[in-house]
Amino acid sequence: MEFSGVLAMLFIGAIAGWLSGKIMEGRGFGLIGNIIVGVVGAFLAGTIFPALGFGVGGGLLSSIFFATAGAVILLFLIGLIRKA
Repeated sequence: MEFSGVLAMLFIGAIAGWLSGKIMEGRGFGLIGNIIVGVVGAFLAGTIFPALGFGVGGGLLSSIFFATAGAVILLFLIGLIRKA
């Protein structure tokens, strides 16, 4: 992976993590934690959504949208595990 690809992944992950923290109302993990949740959420969305028939598409906005959706799912699952 090229350096610019890593920077784009971190940028999209940071935005997705921040947005998912806002959507899930305070369930974020700070800046670094949100970047990690966003990157993992992007990976989660990239594997789950195509299997369900949703096209991830290309472009910055669609990447941020799907990464945010994956990060929200991840934060929801982490919240379930924390309650158990």
